[in-house]
Amino acid sequence: MQNILSVSVKELVQKNNIIFGPINSRRFGTSLGVDLSPTLKQCNFDCLYCELAPSATVAKQAEIVAVETIIDELKSHLHENIDVITLTANGEPTLYPKLDELIQSINQIKKSTQTLILTNSATLVDEKVFQSLLQLDQVKLSLDAISPEIFKKIDRPHKDIDITQLTAKVIEFSKIYQGKLFIEILFVHELNDTEEEIQKLNDVLQQIHCTRIDIGTIDRPPAYPITGINYQELYAISLKFDTHLPIHIASRTNAIANNTSYTNEEILNTLDKRPLTMQDIALLFDTASKRRLQTLLKENKITIRRVSNLEFLVPVENQNRKRKK
Repeated sequence: MQNILSVSVKELVQKNNIIFGPINSRRFGTSLGVDLSPTLKQCNFDCLYCELAPSATVAKQAEIVAVETIIDELKSHLHENIDVITLTANGEPTLYPKLDELIQSINQIKKSTQTLILTNSATLVDEKVFQSLLQLDQVKLSLDAISPEIFKKIDRPHKDIDITQLTAKVIEFSKIYQGKLFIEILFVHELNDTEEEIQKLNDVLQQIHCTRIDIGTIDRPPAYPITGINYQELYAISLKFDTHLPIHIASRTNAIANNTSYTNEEILNTLDKRPLTMQDIALLFDTASKRRLQTLLKENKITIRRVSNLEFLVPVENQNRKRKK
C-alpha cells in the first residue's frame, strides 16, 4: 500500500508554492520567501496574534519538504535584484529537520544575496539549530515577553519551552553572531504593554547585541480575540526603553497623525532620545514642525543614519557623541 501521507504532501507542495514573492519589505528590502512548511501550520508556539488559525503546538515537523525540492524551486526564482532570501514557514522554520543542510545549499547558490530567517527564538536552546543560524547573513528573533506568565499567555509555547532558558540563549547568540541581528517585539493590549513587562524587556535588551529592535503590534486578523495598541501607544512605549537601544516602530496600525508642534530644540531633543524615520515624522509633527525639521537638515544640525534598510534622523551632536564612545 502506498504511503498516503507522502503522496498527499507531494501533491500539496505542487499546489502550494514553496517560494513566494518577491515582496518589497520596508525593513529587509526585496525579499524572496521560502516556506519550509508549505502544506500546513507546524509550530512550537500557538501565539494569540498569529495570522494563521489556532492549532496544537508541535516539537518537530511531521511533513517535510526535501532540500532538493526547495533548492530547485529557489534556483528558478532567484535573480540579482533579490536583496534577501527569507526562510520562514506556516509555523516555525527552525523546526525544519534539515535546516543546516538547506542553509549550506543556499549559501552555495545565493552569490551576493543575503540570507534571513524569521524565528520565534525557542529552538536556540538546540545546539544544532544555534550553530545553523550562525551561518546566515541576517537573523530576526522574536522576544515578546520576559515574565513566564506573560510569555505563556501571549506565545502559548509547546510544553517544556522555558522563557528563562530561551532568553539566555538569545543573549548568548547575539554575542557570537557576526551578521545582522534583529529583535522583534509584538505588543498586545493589556498583556506585555505594562510598565513592569516593558522594564523587564528593557533589562534584557541591554544585554543583547543587535542591529535593530523592531516594536510593533497586531496588524492582521489574529487567531484569538485580542487587540493591539495604536501608533501613539507604541511611540510612548519606545520612549520607555533605554535611549541607547536601536528601537524602531515597525507597525503603523491605527496610525492617526498627532500633528504636534515642536520647536527646534524640542525636535533635537526628541531625535536625541529616540531617532525617527520620515514616516514617524509624518505622523508626529505638524506642518510647521516639518518645515523646521527641513531647515535643521539644511543647517546640518540633523543627519541621516542608515540602519539596514531604514533611514533614521538623528542630531549631528548625537552622532558625533556615539562615534567617540
